[in-house]
Amino acid sequence: MAYLFNTSEDISAMLATIGAASIDELFAPIPSHLRLTKPLAIPAALSELELTRRMGELAGRNTGVEQAVCFLGGGAYDHFIPAVVDSLASRGEFYTSYTPYQPEVSQGNLQVMFEYETLICQLTGMDVSNASLYDGATAMIEAVLLAMASSPNRSRVVVPDSLHPHYRQVLETYLQWTQFELQTVACPDGVLPGDAWSAALDDSVGCVVLSQPNFFGIVEDLAPAARAAREAGAVVVGVCDMISLGLLASPAQWGADIVVGEGQVLGNPLQYGGPYLGILACRENFVRRIPGRIAGQTEDRQGHRCWVLTLQTREQHIRRDKATSNICTNQGLFALRAAIYLALQGPQGLRETAEHCSWKTDYLRQSLQGHERFTVRFEGSAWRELVVQDRAGDVAGVLEHCRQQGVLAGLALGRWYPELDDCWLVAVTEKRTRDELDQLINRLNAVPQSSDLAHA
Repeated sequence: MAYLFNTSEDISAMLATIGAASIDELFAPIPSHLRLTKPLAIPAALSELELTRRMGELAGRNTGVEQAVCFLGGGAYDHFIPAVVDSLASRGEFYTSYTPYQPEVSQGNLQVMFEYETLICQLTGMDVSNASLYDGATAMIEAVLLAMASSPNRSRVVVPDSLHPHYRQVLETYLQWTQFELQTVACPDGVLPGDAWSAALDDSVGCVVLSQPNFFGIVEDLAPAARAAREAGAVVVGVCDMISLGLLASPAQWGADIVVGEGQVLGNPLQYGGPYLGILACRENFVRRIPGRIAGQTEDRQGHRCWVLTLQTREQHIRRDKATSNICTNQGLFALRAAIYLALQGPQGLRETAEHCSWKTDYLRQSLQGHERFTVRFEGSAWRELVVQDRAGDVAGVLEHCRQQGVLAGLALGRWYPELDDCWLVAVTEKRTRDELDQLINRLNAVPQSSDLAHA
């Protein structure tokens, strides 16, 4: 569509309507240090040929998993995607369909939603799933708001700091504009401390968030923590990795009331960080407050099986004051890919994938035992990720050295955990071979001293 800019008269009329004196006043809630205070340094216009060449140069600077061995993790993972996922999801009736956004959705897309929701319920042990959300972090905040809405006389949300830092940041951003208070329990040993957790729970807590495995890749027995929260009257939100559920107990088994997760691992590529897929499932007693849409199976007047939107609680479908969320769409294409992936893997395939992640993570742990410079930071069972500590304290140098040698060795943790600025997070998926794991160890063995690296 054509773009028509606003004239000064248009701007004045709109400001007068909303009662603002200037455009700057609209941005007053944004902290001043985050606002642009000087004109953008935009270079002069380029010709089409020059622009094409420049874009090619910028694209060539990207280093993806095709060019390097990838041990990156922290929420996005390099899992294998069977070719059939791309083949089926790329069919025109799915790939070019706009109707997943609309209430008048087609039977084909409704069936996909229903099958996706069924698979997610089977995987998590929950009673009901919606038709997906934006990503794991926004699914979590929707779950927290759902939990707090079901506990109207409670004001606190409690989470461990072993929850993904991005999830905690999203939670802080949302809750700062509500009456709810967020409390974070420190996990200095990488796992939830029982005494500190119990001390944080009282009758003012409406919701707790627990993750399995946690951000450090550690698998914990969360049943006692969930039980303590429920005894205090709080709703338990479980953040789970969907691949891990091929091997670990379902969140329903350890006491979660609502389950969320990032669906990127289910047949969706890394894509430089997004778009991704938010998963949300819950027990039946929360169904009337669940955000988004739920597809159901029924029969038409001829007795043929068909599908309908059973529940639609978003603003686009019902009055705003009745809506449970302002979620405006779901990641329909990525939910389709997740459904294809799960149906293709089946219980046995998902278990084998999870086992390979576990075995290879353990191989890396064993390979680091006794190393004079590098060690595994935390004890306990690890699944797919390990926190590795550099005794020399030069994580940036280590990761840069490995990157120059064709290995993306992991994520530095100091940006989120200052006490772990000598550590980084390594992710080992089923795609990593023993040769690639040995290659990582060899690159670490060849890391120069910090002074040598500075002059390289």
